[in-house]
Amino acid sequence: MDQAISSVVRKLQMVNTSDHNSVVSINIFVALLCASIVIGHLLEESRWMNESITALLIGVCAGVIILLTTGGKSSHLFVFSEDLFFIYVLPPIIFNAGFQVKKKQFFRNFITIMLFGAIGTLVSCTIISLGVIQFFKKLDIGTLDIGDYLAIGAIFAATDSVCTLQVLNQDDTPLLYSLVFGEGVVNDATSVVLFNAIQSFDLTHINTRSAFQFIGNFLYLFFTSTLLGVIAGLLSAYIIKKLYFGRHSTDREVAIMVLMAYLSYMLAELFYLSGILTVFFCGIVMSHYTWHNVTESSRVTTKHTFATLSFVAEIFIFLYVGMDALDIEKWRFVKGSPGTSVAASAMLMGLIMAGRAAFVFPLSFLTNLAKKSPTEKISIKQQVIIWWAGLMRGAVSMALAYNQFTRSGHTQLRENAIMITSTITVVLFSTVVFGLMTKPLIRLLLPHPKHTTNHILSDPSTPKSLSQPLLEEGQQDSYADLGGPTVPRPGSLRALLTTPTHTVHYYWRKFDDAFMRPVFGGRGFAPFVPGSPTERSVRGGQ
Repeated sequence: MDQAISSVVRKLQMVNTSDHNSVVSINIFVALLCASIVIGHLLEESRWMNESITALLIGVCAGVIILLTTGGKSSHLFVFSEDLFFIYVLPPIIFNAGFQVKKKQFFRNFITIMLFGAIGTLVSCTIISLGVIQFFKKLDIGTLDIGDYLAIGAIFAATDSVCTLQVLNQDDTPLLYSLVFGEGVVNDATSVVLFNAIQSFDLTHINTRSAFQFIGNFLYLFFTSTLLGVIAGLLSAYIIKKLYFGRHSTDREVAIMVLMAYLSYMLAELFYLSGILTVFFCGIVMSHYTWHNVTESSRVTTKHTFATLSFVAEIFIFLYVGMDALDIEKWRFVKGSPGTSVAASAMLMGLIMAGRAAFVFPLSFLTNLAKKSPTEKISIKQQVIIWWAGLMRGAVSMALAYNQFTRSGHTQLRENAIMITSTITVVLFSTVVFGLMTKPLIRLLLPHPKHTTNHILSDPSTPKSLSQPLLEEGQQDSYADLGGPTVPRPGSLRALLTTPTHTVHYYWRKFDDAFMRPVFGGRGFAPFVPGSPTERSVRGGQ
């Protein structure tokens, strides 16, 4: 009996020690988050640094300290988990990107963004996959199969849109910001969809039929994920418009918006779709309809809540990536052949640069052919900046690499360890080097961006996509909302062919005002209830 009691006591003590260690780890990590925010703020005006690189470097320094204090056993406070990343950290970042996106500018550049984000990702993935098949066999990395090679292409085709937000300035370079950021979001979603399609597809017998099945599976995931996000956003708008929680409690409508946004992402994961695409388009639909159906105080609350969650998640990602860069378990496997890991990293970096160049310049040339005005065309200097800014790789690449080459964050195979260490090296090198050099490169190639922006603003013939940033403080939806002229009615099929964006926008506005907004609400269609968003405007008119 005494032995049983002592055994239970020992187990409870072990549990308490484990819980205490977790509390210590969480305290240290939160303190590092605070330090990253404070130091990032102090370096905000720096020509070279930004908050992403600051958090990354702080993570590396913290990893060194932890490595020394643990006697070389570990360099991080938590074991990296792709589930943690994809389920808890990534959703608020992508949702906020969709929620804060300036919809008119996003869809005005939609064709170019989709070409870069979807077609460009496929081109980059193909080049990287073919390159590693050709060169990795000469490096004697190990036994990688065709699925691993294709997965490597999808892993390193994923750009780092989070760091892009920190590097580019939406006021100084609005067109570059809109294209690179919009491409980054679509690129991340496309890479994840492509990665999932590769993992779920039988690659042992590849023929023409299987290739078409693969493409069909990819398109199915892409469009059904988008449709699910739209449906979730419309459902939230309809619920809040009909029940109107704000008449009793603004907390309820804020909670519904937050939970419905997260539910859309989890439903996509439940049905094996792309949660990134789903939550991004859910954010766009919510900002167009749901956000206008809540009270004014809830509008302010939700906007800042989503932005804050996204900001903290971004810092969390870069801080952890920095700490995980010194994971001794993975580096121990490659210490016998460090040249192989370095060569693999250099080769991957070269393939990333070649893969991006293979679609940025040709697709820019094609889009320029369809544009008549010289101010609408993407200049060669802007193309160089777009190519350069998209070379950064980040947490999405890390998470996909861990998903493919580890089990619960651990690996015992040399070839898998080499791929993880190569991914870490590429992420660190690209984020620090390309991130640090992007601002000076913009100043070199576009020495007077602010002057150029002002000139564009003063030119009434310049399209809005060139003169206004993709993201902005408010959620404006149309020319009329901006106080500008309405889109003229297209008179013929020729108008559709010559100005497709204006024509589609005109008919979408008619459909939206006639059918969608009366049902789902939105600007000018919110219900008049005491305390509602329309009450102030009605009283003001009286």
